[in-house]
Amino acid sequence: VQLVESGGGLVQPGGSLRLSCVASGFTISSSDMFWYRQAPGKQREWVAVITRGGNTNAASSVKGRFTISRDNAKNTVYLQMSSLNFEDTAVYYCHRPTVYWGQGTQVTVSS
Repeated sequence: VQLVESGGGLVQPGGSLRLSCVASGFTISSSDMFWYRQAPGKQREWVAVITRGGNTNAASSVKGRFTISRDNAKNTVYLQMSSLNFEDTAVYYCHRPTVYWGQGTQVTVSS
């Protein structure tokens, strides 16, 4: 099993980014898939989930701004982020329960 994130970078407040998580070794539609993030000096926190059935949910801090989705044909999970603010600065991780994590992609919101 491998998860590879990409799409992070430096963005101004109010900007948008789309993160990708390419999975291999399993089929994403067979598993709930999660995005987490970890800001400097803080614990890793849950951001969003897409279930096997395609249902989605997001943390209250990002709801309405972030959208999780997947492309089964590409075996890829996405996190579309908009209206980014300074508090969204973190390393973002893709996660397949229970033990599989990607290497993370850095998102920095700065003016």
